[in-house]
Amino acid sequence: MSSERSKPPKPRTRTYERPRGGQARAIADLMPDIGRAAFRRFGFVQSSVVSRWPEIVGPHHARTCAPEAIRFAPGEKSNGVLQLVVLPAHAPLIQHVIPEIIERVNRFFGYNAISRVKLRQGEVKPPAAREPASAPPSLRPIPIELGESLRDIGDPELRTVLESLARSLDQSSRSRN
Repeated sequence: MSSERSKPPKPRTRTYERPRGGQARAIADLMPDIGRAAFRRFGFVQSSVVSRWPEIVGPHHARTCAPEAIRFAPGEKSNGVLQLVVLPAHAPLIQHVIPEIIERVNRFFGYNAISRVKLRQGEVKPPAAREPASAPPSLRPIPIELGESLRDIGDPELRTVLESLARSLDQSSRSRN
């Protein structure tokens, strides 16, 4: 008697397929990830150092120098070397303000990330000029008793802030009554 056992057929394994469709994503949502990979490849740990350079060092220095790379020792994330591209005519000036630049970059990182700066003379593209956003006009009127005293203030930004404060104080006093 020959008995052969019949084996049940193996179920086929399905290969994983990524689900298609879904929500459309804005390009701006995808760009930080793409930009972050490119920046790390070229020596930047944090890409926001490049995008926020005028905020870090100020608009005057941002027109004359730009970060090129940040290099750390292998396995380290502190005591790095910041490499800057500087306009040739401004290199002596930037050389004198290197301690201030190191302090500002370290303040941006929140720890002593940079200990040295290397300068390379070259062409620096100035940051794109952005117009500051103006405060939207408020629709609520200023209380009459405060309106006259605010007109004498010459600084428009200070006047706007004080007008906003007067409106909020007037509104809070009306809600109490």
